[in-house]
Amino acid sequence: MRRIENATSRQVTFSKRRNGLLKKAFELSVLCDAEVALIIFSPNSKLYEFASSSMSGTIKRYREHVKENQTPNSACPEDVQHLRQLAEGMAKQIELLEVAKRKILGQCLGSTTIEELLPIEEQLERSVCVIRARKMQVYNKQVQQLQSKERMLTTENAVLNEKYQLQTTEESEEGIENVIVMENKDASDVETGLFIGLPKRNIKNN
Repeated sequence: MRRIENATSRQVTFSKRRNGLLKKAFELSVLCDAEVALIIFSPNSKLYEFASSSMSGTIKRYREHVKENQTPNSACPEDVQHLRQLAEGMAKQIELLEVAKRKILGQCLGSTTIEELLPIEEQLERSVCVIRARKMQVYNKQVQQLQSKERMLTTENAVLNEKYQLQTTEESEEGIENVIVMENKDASDVETGLFIGLPKRNIKNN
């Protein structure tokens, strides 16, 4: 797309496109209930405009919107100075914390005085007390868990032992009953002979 060189053709095209653009702006305002403002200057500096409500009101609204959302390019010197002071203060605090950390770890103590060592020692003693207390809590919790597990295993063992004793007793009783039944069966199978009359005597021939 490029500029139309012929002046007559350029004017005809401008008129057609201008009318189409004005029509589209009107349709947009009616169909979508939008606030539309359109300003067109011809090559001869002739003004053509369309406003769905008020041209001046729409322009004022546009300027206020741009002003509210405009981002400042640079901060004021007072803000810059304040931010710089905050950054310097935070850097000093970080440096002091790093020094204290190294001293607690036993590092960089060559130039430390007695007055500086005493607070470090007290802090270490407090830390050791806290660590030992926490260690005892962990130990007690583990002991309680083991005791609970021991009680559970003891209960399970007692239940299993009771089941075993009951099963053994039932098997013993069943074995005794089987022996009695077998003895009764053997006794019923014994043959007995009945003899009528006097018992036989052996007669010796004289």
